[in-house]
Amino acid sequence: IDPFGNYLCQKLLEHCNAHQRIDIVRNVASELVSISKNMHGTRAVQKMIDQLNSAEEISVVGDALKGSVVELIQDLNGNHVIQRCLQKMEPVDNQFIYDAVARNCVQVSTHRHGCCVMQRCIDHATDLQKVQLINEINENALVLVQDPFGNYVVQYVLDLENVSINVCDNLVPKLLGHIVPLSTQKFSSNVIEKCLKIGATISIVKICHEIIKNSKVLNPTKFSEESEDPIFILLSDPYGNYVIQTALSEAASHCPKEFHRLVAAIRPLLQHLHNTPYIKRIQTKIQSGQRIIQHAKGNNTNKNGTKSPNNIRSQFTQR
Repeated sequence: IDPFGNYLCQKLLEHCNAHQRIDIVRNVASELVSISKNMHGTRAVQKMIDQLNSAEEISVVGDALKGSVVELIQDLNGNHVIQRCLQKMEPVDNQFIYDAVARNCVQVSTHRHGCCVMQRCIDHATDLQKVQLINEINENALVLVQDPFGNYVVQYVLDLENVSINVCDNLVPKLLGHIVPLSTQKFSSNVIEKCLKIGATISIVKICHEIIKNSKVLNPTKFSEESEDPIFILLSDPYGNYVIQTALSEAASHCPKEFHRLVAAIRPLLQHLHNTPYIKRIQTKIQSGQRIIQHAKGNNTNKNGTKSPNNIRSQFTQR
């Protein structure tokens, strides 16, 4: 932990033989956690992890760290030691990290350093370890999406490719019942938008259905004032209006029925929102969505054997 002595330790670890290295590892094992949290000691510990070369050395280090994984993850210096383990050691040897992180998913994911370590855990995981973490993230999604750090963890797993489970379609049901309030929050609204953009049609339908189901258009006696309508709240909200825009775009492309239901619920409210800065964007999205649906209908007609004038014209031009 000395500002100069740690460089000597690093050099020793680079040049010592196997017997000398295991002696060093055993001698520091009892103090490995406190050394890892020191601004100078963390560098020496990371160098030691780089040089580990036997099952015994790896086992001693793992046993020394396993009871303090979350403590180290949340430490300014210690988190780099855990990340170095993920980088240099085999996933099977890091199972103690995955077990600790899975047990403390919310505590880790909602921490400034922890959210980064959680993402690195996913990067270096086997398929089974990824599923282990993703399942825990899904179970705690409602808490994580509202957190300034946790929401990035959720978005990270949503962007994963080549995983054995459909992350988005498993996540959306955990958020149902809370879509409107989540859409008006800075962090969670980003997650709702991402679910709309990358989710399967069934996920888009579920989100749109929840936005629409309590609207004044479908429940004319439920609200005395338009301002109580959930869609009015979203349309006039600085975050919620982006969720509505995304819902209109994705519904037009994937589930036209939900698009038309959204438009039917939005249109009666537009006259009450003419002073809001977002209304022109909403109107533009509605017009764009209508064009997309009309274009899709035209393509379906063409697939059934009827050629549009443009197609016929292009054929003559090619000839």
